[in-house]
Amino acid sequence: MKAAVIYPNEGARPRYVEFPEPVIQDDDHLLISVKAAAIKNIDRSRASGAHYSAPGQQTTPSVPGGDGVGFLPDGTRVFALGVSGMMAEKAIIEKSRMIPLPEGIDYVTAAALPNAVAGSAMALRFRAGMKPGETVFINGATGFTGKIAVQIARHYGAKKIIVTGRNPESLQSLLALGADEIISLKQDDALLMEQLKETFKNNPVDLILDYLWGRPAEMLLQSLKGKGSFTHPIRFVSIGAVTGDKIQLSAEILRSVDLQLSGSGLGSWSKEEMKQLFADIIPEMFQLAAERKLKVDTEQVKLEDIEKLWDMKIPDGKRMVVMM
Repeated sequence: MKAAVIYPNEGARPRYVEFPEPVIQDDDHLLISVKAAAIKNIDRSRASGAHYSAPGQQTTPSVPGGDGVGFLPDGTRVFALGVSGMMAEKAIIEKSRMIPLPEGIDYVTAAALPNAVAGSAMALRFRAGMKPGETVFINGATGFTGKIAVQIARHYGAKKIIVTGRNPESLQSLLALGADEIISLKQDDALLMEQLKETFKNNPVDLILDYLWGRPAEMLLQSLKGKGSFTHPIRFVSIGAVTGDKIQLSAEILRSVDLQLSGSGLGSWSKEEMKQLFADIIPEMFQLAAERKLKVDTEQVKLEDIEKLWDMKIPDGKRMVVMM
């Protein structure tokens, strides 16, 4: 079969080669004919060994791609997590971690959506405990997952959604997806700090989803610092670290504001939450996408072009999806 393969000692860029078809060795596994798999930041990060969930030093060739879509031997179309890498014509999946695709959704959309749903809905539902009628602040919403987060927050009943981002056009487009107010991060720090403070003064924000960390998160947290009076409770959930993995956080901020700080990602979710992700959350979002109630922007590429496309950045909050 054809596959994208990463070889030890050759770096993290995969090669398009002929590779042995995986063999099922467990009754809980199935063989899937893969049709599409999205290239996500976590795939690149795990392939390079930089992600905290990455395995140790690889000594054998491996296929990247933690999830994808395709069809089973009986023709059933499914999304699934891969036991073997999904950026190949064939892959092994777990029976318990697959979701049938509804009518009306194409392979490209189905491949692009689940990771973004996990990166937004899990934070909203479980880490932030979002309730209808709450005000949501999304820091770094112009990326693919951020755009999905805006739409899911609106679907979950957010009263108001405030978003930040650097790309002016992408930021403006969020208004059509459900955002009520936009804040540009592409401005002087002093002006940004002033705007953030004014925003929080005029809007009792209930929860913050942060996809950036780094300097933008530092400024966001600094703008929340209280002066000794009662403050509105805020749940701050870290999901990504696009602008840096570390921040400086004053203890005075934590003492001066009613702030709950947590993270959402692999390892932070319970088994029960993961079951809900597969049983309820992703299927619901697949159905919304099938009914054209959830906008999903993708860039479709071919597996044979994987070597030159692996590190390519897709603008405007799109998700790159590899077709087998």
